[in-house]
Amino acid sequence: MPRPACLCFLVLLLIGSSGGRLSAEDRLVFEPADGHSNGKHIVLISGDEEYRSEESCPMLAKILSQHHGYRCTVLFAIDRATGYINPYQIDNIPGTSSLAEADLCILATRWRSLPDDQMKPIFDYFQAGKPFIALRTATHAFKNGNYGGYDWANFGLNVIGENWYSHHGKHKVEGGRAVIVAEHADHPILRDVSDIYTPSDIYGIKHLDQDAATVLLRGQVLESLDPEASPVDEKNNPMMPLAWLKDYVAPSGAQGQVFVTTAGAAVDFLSKDLRRLVVNASLYLTGEEVPSSADVSLVDSFEPSFFGFVNAEAYLDRRLKPSDFGLGETTSVFPPQ
Repeated sequence: MPRPACLCFLVLLLIGSSGGRLSAEDRLVFEPADGHSNGKHIVLISGDEEYRSEESCPMLAKILSQHHGYRCTVLFAIDRATGYINPYQIDNIPGTSSLAEADLCILATRWRSLPDDQMKPIFDYFQAGKPFIALRTATHAFKNGNYGGYDWANFGLNVIGENWYSHHGKHKVEGGRAVIVAEHADHPILRDVSDIYTPSDIYGIKHLDQDAATVLLRGQVLESLDPEASPVDEKNNPMMPLAWLKDYVAPSGAQGQVFVTTAGAAVDFLSKDLRRLVVNASLYLTGEEVPSSADVSLVDSFEPSFFGFVNAEAYLDRRLKPSDFGLGETTSVFPPQ
């Protein structure tokens, strides 16, 4: 009977190599650890040429699924010709349809120009007023487009609170340290968050309405990439917002919330408190209890590549597929030499 045989073959192709998870080859799906599902689904969308979100998003998804009970789907920029991960392919992130059943979207893209069939699920999710977490370059998540009659080039300004504005710290020279905003020190998202150092510099913020947003952290510019470096006084008066929570209104009139941090290079997530900040925000935005000290221990070893632009050929030479970042895998895009 050819039809059942073909169907079985297709199912076998879709079974992931880690724990028998059902997954397409162009994405990762992490099921919750056995017996610990909270029944909720997070979609993490990578796709930036500089900060290695294809490394950080799977790492976060492992923590959220294995320690906190979420089903997590991780999407990637996929080279159309080869099927390999290639963030320089700015017009292809397969699997955005996963957002139809998502409770949270973690967005880590940079100036994407996606086709209508991939934008529609993002627009529908947005129109429903569902929550977002925006990491670093998500201030400029989309380059252009008007799918649904919306100005996607200004999604950052209108939803996140800021478009790309500037490097406030000197790029690749001056690191950053988070400083808690005292009046919001008791916010659940900040539980057991006290020491965040980011090798990536502090972004400049100009347009955020700081009266309407809840600014939780400010970013202190440091003299160097040494975590113990002294602050650069002239750049820290005032300090830029580094993490905030704000409401947004979709074109439909639906209201939602977004948590933003302009930290978020893969190497930044060597900071357990930055991992905890994102985990706490995920719990908070999906209506889960934020514990006194959320488990953010790494599920697999995490050896992130340093940030910086390379080129498409360098990615394609690595021949990486989403499965290379699955459970049990320790993968860096550009391993140390």
